[in-house]
Amino acid sequence: MTSFYFTDGKNMLCISLSTTLSSSPFVLISTQKTTPQGFQTNEYADAQLQEIVRKMRERATVYKEKLKDPVLSSPEGSPTAYEKKEEKKEEAEAKPEEDHYCDMLCCKFKKTPLKKYMTYLQLPDSIDSYTDRRYVAWLMLVTVAYNWNCWFIPLRFVFPYQTSSNTIYWVAIDIICDICYLCDLLVFQPRVQFLKGGDIISDKVEMKKFYHSSMKFRLDVISVLPFEVLSIFFGFNPAFRANRMLKHNTFFEFNDRLEAILDKAYIYRVIRTTGYLLFILHINACLYYWASDYEGLGSTRWVYDGQGNMYLRCYYWAVRTLITIGGLPEPQTLFEIVFQLLNFFLGVFVFSSLIGQMRDVIGAATAGQNYYRSCMDNTVSYMNTYSIPKVVQNRVRTWYEYTWDSQGMLDESELLEQMPTKMQLAIAIDVNFAIVNKVDLFKGCDTQMIYDMLLRLKSIVYLPGDFVCKKGEIGREMYIIKQGEVQVLGGPDGTKVLVTLRAGAVFGEISLLAAGGGNRRTANVVAHGFANLFILDKKTLNEILVHYPDSEKLLMKKAKVLLKEKGKPAPGPPVQQPRGLAGLFGQKQETPKLFKAMLGGKGKAGLAKLLQLKRERDIQENEAETEKPEQEEKKPKPEEKKLPEPAASSAPPAQKEEPNADTKPKPPAVMHRGTTNESLIISMSPSPTAGEGEILKVEAKEKKRK
Repeated sequence: MTSFYFTDGKNMLCISLSTTLSSSPFVLISTQKTTPQGFQTNEYADAQLQEIVRKMRERATVYKEKLKDPVLSSPEGSPTAYEKKEEKKEEAEAKPEEDHYCDMLCCKFKKTPLKKYMTYLQLPDSIDSYTDRRYVAWLMLVTVAYNWNCWFIPLRFVFPYQTSSNTIYWVAIDIICDICYLCDLLVFQPRVQFLKGGDIISDKVEMKKFYHSSMKFRLDVISVLPFEVLSIFFGFNPAFRANRMLKHNTFFEFNDRLEAILDKAYIYRVIRTTGYLLFILHINACLYYWASDYEGLGSTRWVYDGQGNMYLRCYYWAVRTLITIGGLPEPQTLFEIVFQLLNFFLGVFVFSSLIGQMRDVIGAATAGQNYYRSCMDNTVSYMNTYSIPKVVQNRVRTWYEYTWDSQGMLDESELLEQMPTKMQLAIAIDVNFAIVNKVDLFKGCDTQMIYDMLLRLKSIVYLPGDFVCKKGEIGREMYIIKQGEVQVLGGPDGTKVLVTLRAGAVFGEISLLAAGGGNRRTANVVAHGFANLFILDKKTLNEILVHYPDSEKLLMKKAKVLLKEKGKPAPGPPVQQPRGLAGLFGQKQETPKLFKAMLGGKGKAGLAKLLQLKRERDIQENEAETEKPEQEEKKPKPEEKKLPEPAASSAPPAQKEEPNADTKPKPPAVMHRGTTNESLIISMSPSPTAGEGEILKVEAKEKKRK
């Protein structure tokens, strides 16, 4: 027992903390009047003690609830509470940083702080080349500089576009491109993470050492060597910058990273393949002008004559040559013939390769569409073979078209099966967790159990007017509306709309755990339009709950509570079949109400009651009408007790009855012990008085002796 004392100057508070064997702390608080003289209080200590008292009380309450019902509390917290707590924490941390306002003239507007800009622009110590978008943006800038060099170095070397008057502009752009190359070489590439034995290496020294030992580093160094200093001796020539075209690794790396983050990467692949073709035609045009200049402009019919726009005319010739359209002037000299032959061979090889690549790109982009068309055509062919009605065929076609348009595939599970289980779970959590988390039935369950359930959800599309479930059928699935609406029908004719359920609603969850007839559907549920639903069947849930017994107990308790709240559904027309050997026999018929009222007991007690009725009948016949009131008093009141299954209202076979010694009839003078050889006949006849119903007659006859 530990006691704490603190005072506010007027009252003294005594706190006693005790811990029992079950680790359940209890707090005893008592207040005592005291005089303020001689006491000094500490506000900080008082606040701390009050906080301790509050926490101990909360803990004691939790332990008491666990001792009362240990199943209702799960060892793991609900995922919803955890996520909300994390979100609130992030919001609380981010809120003070957002309150930055700037006053200008009479206007007041919110302004993002400079520190936030600097934090975002600050270069990290290590760069993840697969996920960092800033690194992709930097690669795009380097790729632009690389393309500038690839396209314009040949152009400036061959065509007389660079003159002494505009050299300053060409040199300025060249310097900017060189700065990009140097920054990539010295700043960015040494910070890129790499894999070694399956581990991600992010150490500065290791990353720099890895980059310096790679072939990419050697090519990058060669690409920035300043061969332009030779212009001092030989004059300015763009050919001295040809080494800038060796930085091709960055160009291909940018293509790979960009395709990985684009939603429709095939569009970029088509653009890139088209760019390859245009660049090859550009190089061919430069070569044609160089050959024409070597032979002499306008010296023969085959060379460029120097008229018009020199680049466009040379490009036109390159297109007609590589695509082998024909209609070009015949080469005259040996040089022209060799040059033309090389162009033809190069054109056939390059053009066929690019066409094949373009076909692969477009084929990969339309592979899903082709698969969808193939499945639909095969299904239509099957329906035509077996003469399926046109109405059914139209519904099948509608299902195919809507399913493909809504989700871009026919079966989502086929795509996810190729991934590891962890990847499937990550995608399932992002897609389905928010929906499943709304189901009250699963709140408080084991988090891992919910994750396993997410992997088993199946998506299905219902057409307008389709019955999702019907009244009276056995419920084996729970439905979660992903998209669309469903209507619950009821009323006398079953066509009245009771309620409309929209996206995010759940129905049928009680059928997963209900037993004893409670798993029958209580209403018809129809798809109002196109409805996309998630389905979780009972068999799958049982397979999951085998590994989570605590969650199973919790779900069973919640199911009982929900059944009480919503009302147990009435059993449908089909009767539950008995299990075991009892199923081999027919169902036992219910005892008629007449016999229940007549026979006042079960077994021998009921037979004794019959004998009593027989003897009363004999007394009535012997005493005549004067004893009628006495006979009515002796008649027993009917009791609702069952007799072993008798036949219909026909007379039963003769029986020998030995009254039990324990049987105590009401009138002891009438009941006599012994045996009898009389048979008992029971019959019904209408009463002569209107409104009195029927009269029960019991006759005893002696058996005929042989």
